[in-house]
Amino acid sequence: MITGRIKQIRAHELLIDTDDDLDLLKIAKLSNGQPPSVQVAIDDGRHISADQRKKAWALINDFADYTGYLPVEMEQLMKVEYMVRTGSDWFSMADCSMSTAAGFITAMLDWGFANDIPWTLKTWDMIPTDYHLTVQCLRHRKCIICGKHADIDHVTTVGMGNNRHHIDNRGRYFLPLCRVHHTMRHQIGIESFIKLYHIKPVKLDDETIKQLGLNTQAQFDQFDSEKRGENV
Repeated sequence: MITGRIKQIRAHELLIDTDDDLDLLKIAKLSNGQPPSVQVAIDDGRHISADQRKKAWALINDFADYTGYLPVEMEQLMKVEYMVRTGSDWFSMADCSMSTAAGFITAMLDWGFANDIPWTLKTWDMIPTDYHLTVQCLRHRKCIICGKHADIDHVTTVGMGNNRHHIDNRGRYFLPLCRVHHTMRHQIGIESFIKLYHIKPVKLDDETIKQLGLNTQAQFDQFDSEKRGENV
């Protein structure tokens, strides 16, 4: 984890004075040679909220029930997972910062998805619906509403006469929805559906589009070139 202080803000740009020298080689490895994306968490000095603590323990209890660990053991394992992932120091859920709590919850969500932990509906309802969760649900085919198996819903209209398997998906919006909620969103309309469940469809970067097996214009250009016998 890289920490520091914001020195300057200009439109969509941030200048950050980091606490330590940046390891550019490590950053390049973590981003797999691609331009790295970052998330800036502003630590305003506030302590973990009761709502955050409740959500964290809901996840820990679900994981403990599934793995057979005691909840207190699962808490320690998840903290170690978070520390290895972020490089942060040991912390307590009694008085850690709100930003640490948010990062801890996100790390646990990622671990749960990666290990295919089944979610109870009660826990799922407590999880904050944000961009990160929606993308993870798309990657792991879980409904953003209920956690059941989901299809990738093209929220952006494909258009009359177009084939969804032969369109450029960059700049389009998606949601992971099970059959029941997919049908519901068509019945009541996307605007009403978004307001009802307080969710937002997401645009995806090229790498995620590729991971999901969706098409981009570059793939069509390559296909056309190969058909013409050109080198790509």
